[in-house]
Amino acid sequence: MRLGSGPVIDGVSSPQGLSSSSPRPCGPKKRRADINRFRIPSRLLRLLLTMALCFAFGGCAHISQLFAVTQPSDQPVDRQQQALLARLAGIVEPDLRDNLNSTLPAVRKSLADHTNKPAKFKRNLVLRTLTDPWDGLTATEQTTLLAATAAESGVEELPAVIDILEGGMDRVGTSFAPLPFPVTLASEDLLAFLIDVLQHAYQDREQALRHLSPQNREFLFTQAHTLVEQFSPQVTSPAGLSEAEAAARYATMLAQQVDYALLISAAQRLSRIGNLKFLQQLEIAFHNRSPITQTVSGITGDLFLAQQTSYGLLVVGGHGPNTYELEKGAALIIDLGGNDTYRGAIGASPNSDLGNSVVVDLSGNDTYQPAPLGLATGRAGIGIVIDHSGDDTYHLAPGTGGVGLAGLGILYDGEGQDIYEGSRFTQGAAFGGFGLLLDRAGDDRYTSFGFALGFGAPLGVGALIDVSGNDSYECGGRYPSAYNETETPHTPPQDPAFQYDCFGLGTGSGLRVFSKQASHRAQSLAGGWGLFIDLDGRDRYRSANFSQGHGYFFGLGVKLDLAGDDEHQAARYGHGTAAHFGVGLSIDYEGKDRYGSKGPFYNGGAAWDGSVALAIDGGMDSDFYDLPASTGLGMGDLGGWGLFIEEGGADQYAVGSGLGHGAEHSIGAFFDLDGRDDYSSVPPPAKGARPVRLNRKTFIENQSSLFIDR
Repeated sequence: MRLGSGPVIDGVSSPQGLSSSSPRPCGPKKRRADINRFRIPSRLLRLLLTMALCFAFGGCAHISQLFAVTQPSDQPVDRQQQALLARLAGIVEPDLRDNLNSTLPAVRKSLADHTNKPAKFKRNLVLRTLTDPWDGLTATEQTTLLAATAAESGVEELPAVIDILEGGMDRVGTSFAPLPFPVTLASEDLLAFLIDVLQHAYQDREQALRHLSPQNREFLFTQAHTLVEQFSPQVTSPAGLSEAEAAARYATMLAQQVDYALLISAAQRLSRIGNLKFLQQLEIAFHNRSPITQTVSGITGDLFLAQQTSYGLLVVGGHGPNTYELEKGAALIIDLGGNDTYRGAIGASPNSDLGNSVVVDLSGNDTYQPAPLGLATGRAGIGIVIDHSGDDTYHLAPGTGGVGLAGLGILYDGEGQDIYEGSRFTQGAAFGGFGLLLDRAGDDRYTSFGFALGFGAPLGVGALIDVSGNDSYECGGRYPSAYNETETPHTPPQDPAFQYDCFGLGTGSGLRVFSKQASHRAQSLAGGWGLFIDLDGRDRYRSANFSQGHGYFFGLGVKLDLAGDDEHQAARYGHGTAAHFGVGLSIDYEGKDRYGSKGPFYNGGAAWDGSVALAIDGGMDSDFYDLPASTGLGMGDLGGWGLFIEEGGADQYAVGSGLGHGAEHSIGAFFDLDGRDDYSSVPPPAKGARPVRLNRKTFIENQSSLFIDR
């Protein structure tokens, strides 16, 4: 174990007792006190929220302890009051049983049987939903709203957000006592605290990887690059078999040889460095100090501290503009202000040996231009970037922007009008780990090509949470869909009929090996959890195929928009859809919303091949469904369970086909529960027939199809 600190460049002496022979994990206890204290009402509220999560997952001893050591906001919102599913299930399920009584039991039994299909590392929440759709979806909503509550409270709740979302995928961190923050302004105490945190996180990571040989450590580190560049939800043998085997080896090594709970704990320790009260103390301590005269390769601008430690470089940057261009990364950079530029490895693991890295920027309009896998990327370790304020621009290379690859990667942006320009595997994405992008305020713009904006690959939790602001989200336009070859083989890319794949905006996907040989199919990997939450604002969504709450091959995809007048534009498999034993959920809780799609198939609660899909628009506002070129809403095919629910309002439906249609031993159901609606643009089921989908009508096209307007 490598402990202790190296030479000090600015003349500040190393904290006593931090040599390799005499580690001091806690620092001077007499001069410190835990500033993470809170008032009784907040504790009570947190206890209630914790109980809700424990109800959903059957017991969470660790999360209650974690809440006791984090700092809540003064008035946290109980988002559980917004929950819709338990209430709507009580309204809708009796109608399903009464009207589709011969088909519903058979579909439910078939869904439960699909849990035995070959795929490694299936997650309990997905299996729970396939076994009982309402039970699993309700638990998913409860957990997601709990995460939204924690995210709304700010950077101090990052440890809680980690705990909640990791718990949703059957993982929990090791209980630990967080180091108390220093209460003095002495720079020695502040630096001792930082080095203590780095030391404990280093020890956590070393313990987490203790069963890995050096060769296997290097494999987890290097294979991450291949996964980011080449991951595909479906491969065919023999051409793609080697890719699938390498991915399966990666996932198996993580699951069997890595003590992942300790990686969670390391991330929670390191995320506490972003505590605003502590950073204010640090800024005061350095306010009147002169910059150091020594230079550090790759860094320009004023520096107050540059110290080499056993865990990597520790830097405190000044209040003016700085440039950080570090190929070898740094253990910790804290920049006190200015319009800064970051390039290279930024809060990302530089190699398989030094796996933890944190960057904290307090203010300024900053520009981030990372190398691939080089910003807020946890690659067999922990990568965290926290930017508290400023209008920032993130030019995100593949594998950056809150990405977990056998580790945890977290990007937190507090305030400002931010731009996130992405490529692939970015903006809250994970394979075998945890990736989070959390933006707390501002009118932000997000773009990416695919596998992004809340994407969970096998054994991964990938999440994007935006708390407030009028935001814009776009995903697609780079990766041609395989459907082009079979449906429009002569259509050029610039043609409107040309299709692109997205796999983003709340998409969970597995790796499905398509082969007739059982030994090949056994290499298949079940999907992870892709989560997208926007809490408030008038938002605009644009995406290609497989997006906006989509689950693929035992993956779980969730998209929640909690408030605002929004525009949701998708394509094939969009707005709460699922395929191949996946689970998809999309809920817009309130607002006057508009939905559209390029099509040509499956939108708004569409389930294919043994999947569960649910799309809901809540509230009593008037919504517009502009889907003339796509099928929808509420469709099931090939053994699927697909539902669409519109809670109320004077809604307009311009839908070419669908509105509660099931085929091939499926359930497809449409419910509009209130309001005088316009179905004038919906054609009748047969040429020359009279319209049957009208206000206050029930229509049963067959024993798999149900339309109800109340």
